[in-house]
Amino acid sequence: MTDEQKIIWHCLADADAVAENAADRILAAAKEAIVRHGRFRIVLAGGRTPEAAYRLLANANADWRRWHIYFGDERCLPPAHRERNSTMAARIWLDHVAIPRRQIHVIPAELGPAEGARRYTDEIVGVLPFDLVILGLGEDGHTASLFPGHRPLMDRLVVPVTNAPKPPAERVSLSSFSLGQAEQVLVLVTGMEKHGAIQDWKAGRQLPISDIMPKNPLHVLLDDLAGT
Repeated sequence: MTDEQKIIWHCLADADAVAENAADRILAAAKEAIVRHGRFRIVLAGGRTPEAAYRLLANANADWRRWHIYFGDERCLPPAHRERNSTMAARIWLDHVAIPRRQIHVIPAELGPAEGARRYTDEIVGVLPFDLVILGLGEDGHTASLFPGHRPLMDRLVVPVTNAPKPPAERVSLSSFSLGQAEQVLVLVTGMEKHGAIQDWKAGRQLPISDIMPKNPLHVLLDDLAGT
């Protein structure tokens, strides 16, 4: 794919169905990757919708020793702060399964946007492409910490964000290029408040998620409220 984003839309009954479908797809992608090259490298998103899928994974059977966890973005907050994406994922999922701690690659955003981005670049530079990237979509159309109207240094693998319109203003995010370097990209969207962003995306409005160009189609899981 070179100049056009390819998307497969899946409209499901409700948010629970989206979470269940996402969890099933994540587990299937893990099995496939482990068979193919002995490990599974997944990028996690924050937000309410991905969180529901992660809760299901906490009770799943998987070859956790072969999973490698990365994060699409992080807020510049102290380690273990309750509003960090890594804290949420640990609390509801990662602390309850047998993934080796050394294989959970947390963004050091507590060091600030510039240093956090620099260090996480070193963390992922030899890893790409990922096997699966999970993304959400905000009411304003943002994904990870890439916001509409902001085009931060997209030639980098990881970008410092200093002026996010949602608090906190300082964040670290994988770039659209890095997020697109994946065998699969799965976007999870639920709730009526996301309907406008979905319509803007379908209409071709320039949104950060429009810049994510994996070689295979993006799969978007929508509930009925977001999709209709």
